[in-house]
Amino acid sequence: MITFPDFVGFVGVAFLLGAYGALQLGRLKADDPLYSILNIISVVLIAFSLLYAFNAASMTIQIFWFFISLYGLFKSLRAKRSKNEDHQSGG
Repeated sequence: MITFPDFVGFVGVAFLLGAYGALQLGRLKADDPLYSILNIISVVLIAFSLLYAFNAASMTIQIFWFFISLYGLFKSLRAKRSKNEDHQSGG
């Protein structure tokens, strides 16, 4: 029987694989904020499941994945904002 934390973790894995698959298939770009958002959601869900069945190595990669994805999100949002400002100023 699958537990609730396992189910949440599997949903996180689905988000992670879906985002990566979309990236590889060209349906998402690495600089698209949605790609980073999907990665952040997946990390939170997988980390939640790890709180119930802890694995130090898996939790470590989730922590790094979270901060890298957060950096990517801020970077892509900043680039998008800059592009919009350039477009509005006629440049």
